[in-house]
Amino acid sequence: MRIDVFTIFPELVDVFLRASLIGKARTDGRLDIRIQDLRAATGDPHRSVDDAPFGGGAGMVLTAEPVFAAVEEVDPPRPLLLLSPSGRRFDQSVAADLAEQPGFSLLCGRYEGVDNRIAEHLVDDELSIGDVVLAGGEVAALVVVEAVARLVPGVLGNEASTAEESFADGLLEYPQYTRPATFRDWPVPDVLLSGDHGRIARWRRAQALARTVIRRPDLIEARGGLTDGDRALLEEFGLDQLT
Repeated sequence: MRIDVFTIFPELVDVFLRASLIGKARTDGRLDIRIQDLRAATGDPHRSVDDAPFGGGAGMVLTAEPVFAAVEEVDPPRPLLLLSPSGRRFDQSVAADLAEQPGFSLLCGRYEGVDNRIAEHLVDDELSIGDVVLAGGEVAALVVVEAVARLVPGVLGNEASTAEESFADGLLEYPQYTRPATFRDWPVPDVLLSGDHGRIARWRRAQALARTVIRRPDLIEARGGLTDGDRALLEEFGLDQLT
């Protein structure tokens, strides 16, 4: 998979993407991530990429000319996605859709936003990582790259792990424990030490349901509510009072 990231801070983005699993996947050739410097397409000595907005107002705006020039020179993989507070919400389902693509590109906004002709005539879509305002789109771009990269075959050491993570089935992930079996008088649940893999699987599913009911009821609603099987599973482990 090829991913291009357009930014005025290429070093900032590249440092993060050289680390951990993504860095290894880049080295192994599983991910082709290219960091594109928007300032490289400028023609003035100051490498300017921003200007004051027409009509007045606080702050500066990312101008159209260097952004169009940078994108057109590289001809990056599409879709080209602008990171913007006004974009559609990025979630695990969007990450899964992007992971099915041979590639895509991200444009990091800066300052008070971008010249609207970029949004109207250059990019294919806009993405938002949530109802927060950031200084620029770089952090948001890193969120998107990491979420998508983990779903690309071969990037994770254990491919099964993505199937059990939060949001994989519209639920939050079940609680995890490791050694020691008792820490400061807090024991690991007995079921996890039982060796009964079928019961462990049911317990984990029940815990995922319970955690989602408590913390993210909107996810339960989006799944159409609890099924009879879900309620029976919660009852089996004494969690039915939550509903």
